[in-house]
Amino acid sequence: MLDRGAALMRCEVVAVGTELLLGQVVDTNSAWIGEHLAVAGIDSFYQVKVGDNHDRIVAAIELALHRSDAVLCCGGLGPTQDDITREAIAAVMGVALVRDEAVAAVIAQMFRTRGRAMTDNNLRQADVPLGAAVIPQTRGTAPGLICPVGANGQVIYAVPGVPHEMREMVGRAVIPDLQRRSGTTATILSRTLRTWGLSESGLAERVAPRVDALEATGNPTIAFLASGIEGIKLRVTAKAADAAAATALLDQEEALLRALVGDVVFGVDEESMEVAVASLLRRAGLSLGLAESLTGGLVGARITAVPGASDFFRGCIVSYASDVKHDLLGVPPGPVVSEAAAMAMAEGAARVLGADVGLAVTGVAGPAEQDGQPVGTVWLGWSMQGRAGATLVNLPGQREQVRQLAAISLLDLLRRRLTLYV
Repeated sequence: MLDRGAALMRCEVVAVGTELLLGQVVDTNSAWIGEHLAVAGIDSFYQVKVGDNHDRIVAAIELALHRSDAVLCCGGLGPTQDDITREAIAAVMGVALVRDEAVAAVIAQMFRTRGRAMTDNNLRQADVPLGAAVIPQTRGTAPGLICPVGANGQVIYAVPGVPHEMREMVGRAVIPDLQRRSGTTATILSRTLRTWGLSESGLAERVAPRVDALEATGNPTIAFLASGIEGIKLRVTAKAADAAAATALLDQEEALLRALVGDVVFGVDEESMEVAVASLLRRAGLSLGLAESLTGGLVGARITAVPGASDFFRGCIVSYASDVKHDLLGVPPGPVVSEAAAMAMAEGAARVLGADVGLAVTGVAGPAEQDGQPVGTVWLGWSMQGRAGATLVNLPGQREQVRQLAAISLLDLLRRRLTLYV
């Protein structure tokens, strides 16, 4: 192994296939492998894609061995001329390929069972680098490989690129072998705090004390993930002996981070803004009615994406035209991009739809200004328990970005008011 003291095994992923580089196939395999290596407590600091070229595959594997204990090659084990992962691994090992007759017999039998003629090139899949062990196939024809390299305990694994074949083989053979070689078991878990209302730099400034404190220990770790119209995500990753201990570390770190950033955190992991709002409405026992102008129903679509939204959602009025705002919602004469219009729209939505809470949005998505207001001017209105109000936000971007940002901003406004209520 590499000389890293008490550190756990490092495994690098090398995805093989020119189609990955050309964007013709999306590399979901590396993401799956990375996730499952983490759960198994195996460090993985690099993932590489390389085309179907012998010399470049060899170079990619050699570089990976320079910085990791294990290399997991995915793809290039099939029967065609561009499937050359075996040859590249044999070159790295400095050995020849030899035909494994037992594997060849299994491949031939598989074709007979399926009633299909086998061409000779299929037997290439039975060629194994000298000294390597075979991972038997259970779903396809190409077996996997476990290839020891040198005298320091390093290893190269090779698995097929077909996703269901890869996943079965990695779970059955590769990860258990990695854990055995490591001699230590651990679990790596992550938790993502989803935030809205701060820029990435502003969020980083608030959590700087924790980032500085964790630099000395390296566990847990904190990363910032910008997610466009869904805000900024704070990902916390912890490593421990088992899942329970890792979860305890995540719980502790989440509490510390929430104390630093306050109510900008609206959800955890896959909890979207609309899910958070739905939960608060249910807890409060309140119903919701919407009036949307520039968003054209985007907010209503997000709300109705929540399972069981009929429990609390009364409906949505898309009051796009000014006369609809005036006639249906009771917006007073005058500019429709204004504080007064947003408040009246929210009150009108609650009244017309028979809802406890009214929520409204009006503004300028572009491309031209309206009511003398520039593109990005948006008013967010609310009505609740006999009170009403409106907030002005100035949103960046082109038309669609303004609309999407307005939708989540309106939901966040409701979330914050409901947090005070419940």
